[in-house]
Amino acid sequence: MKFKKKISVIGLGYVGLPLANRLSKYYNVVGFDTNSSRIQELKAGIDRNNDVDQKILVKSKIFFTQNIEETKKSDFFIVTVPTPVDQRKKPNLKSINSACKLVAPNLKKGSIVIFESTVYPGLTEEICKPILENYSKLSSPTDFGIGYSPERINPGDTKHSVEKITKVVSGSNIEISKIIGDIYKTIIKAGVFYAKSIEIAETAKAIENAQRDINIAFVNEIALLCQKLNISVYDVLDAAKTKWNFLPFQPGLVGGHCIGVDPYYLAHIAKKVGAKADIILSGRRLNEQMTSLVFNIIEKKISSNDRILQIGISFKENVPDTRNSKAVELAKSFIDKNYNINVYDTIVDSDEVNKSFGIKLSKLIGRYDVIIIAVSHKFLTNESIDLLKYIKKSSKIFDITGKYRNMFSSKNIKYWSL
Repeated sequence: MKFKKKISVIGLGYVGLPLANRLSKYYNVVGFDTNSSRIQELKAGIDRNNDVDQKILVKSKIFFTQNIEETKKSDFFIVTVPTPVDQRKKPNLKSINSACKLVAPNLKKGSIVIFESTVYPGLTEEICKPILENYSKLSSPTDFGIGYSPERINPGDTKHSVEKITKVVSGSNIEISKIIGDIYKTIIKAGVFYAKSIEIAETAKAIENAQRDINIAFVNEIALLCQKLNISVYDVLDAAKTKWNFLPFQPGLVGGHCIGVDPYYLAHIAKKVGAKADIILSGRRLNEQMTSLVFNIIEKKISSNDRILQIGISFKENVPDTRNSKAVELAKSFIDKNYNINVYDTIVDSDEVNKSFGIKLSKLIGRYDVIIIAVSHKFLTNESIDLLKYIKKSSKIFDITGKYRNMFSSKNIKYWSL
């Protein structure tokens, strides 16, 4: 069944593009982004994030544009722009404020604006709504509606795709909530959950990633303890997870634009209303420190003359995104101290990495004294690369991911993992 409703998706990143793709099967969809090169690539069927297959993208009925005027006839606007933090770890609302200013003049009576970007509780109604009203000369909810439906996209995860994740929806009143829910019901097989208010939905989103951050921080702390005890944290986890209610989180470097950011949004509103965020910030501090802690451990075990290879520089496996990547921080730690290090990653855009971080990616050449597995991309797990070809008898393997401990333990190779 085809619907006449027209939907504009504002922001075509990890969240916006897959959402626009699903919606386009039922609605007239405009995909808007301010990045002209992104729009040109999408029109050519190229998705650098590898979220939507080229064959699907080429046949897509999405109207891609960087001209906001093309969204003017839309009934719904879904905002999926990034909400990062600044250098002081404070919410950076530049993109979402800009999106509101772009959308507002195109609103008409009956329009509904839905926000999916991660925000702190209260932001949608206290910050976004006034901007929309001011620039549209309309009032909400009398003239137009607003809603919040937090994104739950996990980059690189093909199992939990858009349609398979329960969608939390909320609107400025019950009627608007139902209209928003009906839109998402057409594409979400897992169903829709109606939050009692926009603020509740905002808070739920923020705590989802903060909870994960805290759990990983706990396991990271246990991993550091196990280092001192000279036992494997993975052996400990294997034993512990035999209990039915143990949560088997894995240690590692935690960056990215969700888990590494959302806790700061919660901390911001907590401070604003006079509440505490001690546990939230404690977990985040430890995860922020893990890069330097891992670097210090490795540095004590290597020589200044060693030829080093770091595998992986994105913020997580099988994802080309390097935003807030702890693997980038690790590589720069070695570079800044003049170590002879090569960085290898075929998933990321090498030109973008060089431009953004001044790191030139390398090919695999010769044998290395030290190999650091910072990110376990699929080119390692599917064994398309045989690391044994690039090591010496004296080489040391530092596996931050811990995924290759069984591979090397039987080969009499000096191996370390968290």
